[in-house]
Amino acid sequence: MQDAPAQVLRITEEGGVVLDRTIFYPSGGGQPGDSGRIEWTSTTSGNGTSGRVSIATAVKGEGGEIVLVPAEPVSLPPEGTRLTQHLDWQRRHRHMRVHTALHLLSVVIPLPVSGGAIGAEKGRLDFDMPDAQIDRDGIEAALNALIECDLKVSDSWISDDELRADPSIVKTMSVMPPLGQGRVRLVRIGAGETQVDLQPCGGTHVARTAEIGRVTLGKIEKKGRQNRRFTIHLDL
Repeated sequence: MQDAPAQVLRITEEGGVVLDRTIFYPSGGGQPGDSGRIEWTSTTSGNGTSGRVSIATAVKGEGGEIVLVPAEPVSLPPEGTRLTQHLDWQRRHRHMRVHTALHLLSVVIPLPVSGGAIGAEKGRLDFDMPDAQIDRDGIEAALNALIECDLKVSDSWISDDELRADPSIVKTMSVMPPLGQGRVRLVRIGAGETQVDLQPCGGTHVARTAEIGRVTLGKIEKKGRQNRRFTIHLDL
């Protein structure tokens, strides 16, 4: 969904906009918050005003609410205003492609993940990897082969207790999935005999791996005694 209606619940002290529902993904887990714009007119706001605000990003606020952060100081829609959200879909879709590709990178390199970051053109994962010979071309070829398999990407939920009972599905070393809500979202790549990955994740992903397109392996950096950073780039 690239556009959706909503109503303003409140304006934060910092000048952020909180809606009753939103399609904007807030920054978290290494993925940037979405950008785009909100628009309202006198016929939909009910208060005789109209306007447009560019949204630079979205962040998590109090009580799990999502706060839209304007790109610049401008007049904001009053509480109760009905408006339309417009997502910068091209940027979001690139985040989805990079994010899903990083899941597949963790399949090609089956080692604990110590960090990561997602961008609109590239992303990285840090692995707990001792000194070893790295087959750069082999890793890139294996990653693109998985992408070309056009595997389905789906999600499901497990309870907190089920996750505690099977911590092996958590690949990250430093950050555990958020517990305490009663359930945790799982992202699955492939199904049945074709399943290649299953891990907790709250981010956004493409529907099938072929949607990622070809990727290129960039820098491989040593970040500490056993930390190796692998960067991938989308072939846009």
